[in-house]
Amino acid sequence: MTKIVRPYVIAITGASAQPVAERAIQLLLDNNQNVALILSKGAYEVWNSEMSLQVPVDMTLQEKFWRSRLKVKTGQLKCFKWNNHAASIASGSYKTKGMIIIPCTMGTVGRLASGYSLDLIERTADVHLKENRPLIIAPRETPFNLIHLKNMTTLSTAGVTIFPLIPAWYTKPNSINDIIDFLVIRLFDLLGEDLGNINRWGEK
Repeated sequence: MTKIVRPYVIAITGASAQPVAERAIQLLLDNNQNVALILSKGAYEVWNSEMSLQVPVDMTLQEKFWRSRLKVKTGQLKCFKWNNHAASIASGSYKTKGMIIIPCTMGTVGRLASGYSLDLIERTADVHLKENRPLIIAPRETPFNLIHLKNMTTLSTAGVTIFPLIPAWYTKPNSINDIIDFLVIRLFDLLGEDLGNINRWGEK
């Protein structure tokens, strides 16, 4: 019997930080992981606006697009449309290793905190909460207002890990890519995955 590799759900919402999200997908696939990918409707618009990049809406074409763009042939990748509420990952009976929303808009944070599922990302996140599976959000906003903070406190109390995309300077990064790798690898440290080497505190 073929062993089923449970996926990590990677959800990308319409906030700045696309290179971090891309690197997360790339490192997971490079490490032969299974990735279930969802882009929100707003994420397509942000990618086009900020990176002049048109991500295909057709899921089959999108899978080929990511493989080509990220130059990776290993791992498993399945893309889901933001409004596909019949998707496997929308059900609690479908097992995953966890879910990461990177970047996560404050609108998404607010809807998750209120239990309101507008699209597949929010429904899948709600499933992870009710099934007590790992759920990490990487909020991308500054400064935070009181409503943002209260919503994140509500999610943290419910078991969500809040992972702001804040770089560490003790690593002495030489490039933006060094910063991105540090963020992505530290994020997956929380899930017990070793996706690569970074300069860690106390290590030479």
